[in-house]
Amino acid sequence: MPRLVRDRLTWVIYVQLSLWCYFLYGFGPVAPLLRDELHISRTLASLHGTGFAVGGIIGGAVIPALTRRYGRNRLIWAGLTLVSAAAMGMFAAHHLALTLTFATLASFGGSLLVNGVVAALTEHHGTAGPAAISEANAAAAAVGLVAPLVVGLAYGLGLGWRTGLVLVVVPTVLLAVFAGVRAPEPLPHGDPHGAGAGRLPAAYWLAATSLFATGSVEVCLTLWGSDVLRAHAGVSPGVATAAVSTMIAGMVTGRIAGGRLLLRHRPTRVLLAALGVSAAGFALFWAATVPWPAMLGLFVCGLGVGLHYPLGIGLALAHSGGRPDLAAARASFAVGISFAVAPFALGSLADAVGPHPAFLLVPAFLLLSAVVVTQLERAGQPVAPRRAVEPSSRCEPAGRRAGRGHERRRSGARRRPSRHDPVLSDQ
Repeated sequence: MPRLVRDRLTWVIYVQLSLWCYFLYGFGPVAPLLRDELHISRTLASLHGTGFAVGGIIGGAVIPALTRRYGRNRLIWAGLTLVSAAAMGMFAAHHLALTLTFATLASFGGSLLVNGVVAALTEHHGTAGPAAISEANAAAAAVGLVAPLVVGLAYGLGLGWRTGLVLVVVPTVLLAVFAGVRAPEPLPHGDPHGAGAGRLPAAYWLAATSLFATGSVEVCLTLWGSDVLRAHAGVSPGVATAAVSTMIAGMVTGRIAGGRLLLRHRPTRVLLAALGVSAAGFALFWAATVPWPAMLGLFVCGLGVGLHYPLGIGLALAHSGGRPDLAAARASFAVGISFAVAPFALGSLADAVGPHPAFLLVPAFLLLSAVVVTQLERAGQPVAPRRAVEPSSRCEPAGRRAGRGHERRRSGARRRPSRHDPVLSDQ
């Protein structure tokens, strides 16, 4: 059974992903507030989801080349910087064109960060990579749980939702100052398994389709879940915005449990179970006409939704043929398209028939994911790569590590694998 070792680099990566999720989940439930503030339709408000999609798609197109040129570590930090810049820009933005621009900028930064993070965790933890990705997303969702509460509280106090969103800048600066570690870089691009070389297997695209479907579910719930609470369950605007945290609380719980389940069960089976839980929670949420069962439904739905992305991206990287950076970048297309198509389709349908019946798009996306994951389950498990970088419980200066490695080689001791060594299968 693989063992997950949480060294300093692992914790820094967890925090980096958490800061992005603070912005993502903090901005998600403000779409109805922006609609009221800017006096626009649901269709126009849903364009913020399209802006997120455009940023993700651009990221997916340029990340392989940027990774080869600048490396993962720089891209992760550049992404986090762009997210902070978008939060500050959103603080002063009171026009649709500006809010769309900063949503797109944040999504592009987030794609740089997320792609670097999942590839780094996969390479750093080897066969324990899926569990590390799930745990990273659990930590991120825990921080994301706070974001709608802060944004809703700021709105309720008359400070405006932007005040809560811009708070992400302070911990970003502190982490940049005190991190003290670097993400592992990809294999040299001359290698056939490098950051952007080669073609991805057919099984990868099944996993990418699942990412599109489950991404559609998550973005619909985070962007428009509060609108359904207002229109169908009689919840006030401020409380409805903060109530999205009930789903995120479920996501945190699901991801914590999922990290342990993934050390014992096949990812495809865990994902199929998660899709079933999401469907049950959605049914309760959609049928409720008073606040508490609707919020309970969101929580149950979150238990499953929390596992959708980490399991989907883990399956995509596992079926990448040893090309985690390329796979992660192309996965941005799937997630980006879901952010473009799903909120706009749901917003347009909600303008025509109302938000409550329009939300029946969600179970359709869940069914699509279940179909392709079942096909992956029948295809069997890919051969897991060996761990490319051995996690350490402490962070040492590079010179000291090099010196100790020279002493080990001179004394005949066996050298640890380097991140520049080829990543081979266990066969």
